[in-house]
Amino acid sequence: MARHARETEPAGPKPRERARTSMADDIEVSDNPGASRFEILLNGEVAGFAAYRLRAGKIIFTHTEILPEHEGKGLGGRLASAALDASRSSGRSVVPLCPFVARYIRRHPEYKDLVPEGYLDLLDEEA
Repeated sequence: MARHARETEPAGPKPRERARTSMADDIEVSDNPGASRFEILLNGEVAGFAAYRLRAGKIIFTHTEILPEHEGKGLGGRLASAALDASRSSGRSVVPLCPFVARYIRRHPEYKDLVPEGYLDLLDEEA
């Protein structure tokens, strides 16, 4: 009787595969004021957004989302930095109610000066 070799998967979890954008990918971040959000476009398609509300000299970031099929490509960081750069250019201070934006500012202290003193507690890890 012939024996058949069976291929088996290695035991344990597979390492997470992280997709990267290629040099050929066209990435653009733009403000969509009608939808009150910054959008990151990948090859012309919305891949994610950072929602906001505008109030008296402030931009309040409420939610950031990268579509599941585009996660792990570094798009969230590119979106956050572009949105924060635009906020700085507009002269608005930033209120990071969105945990992603707060974490981004915490990890990139060059943006901390955008956050008014009364909102710095939003940058705390427990917030």
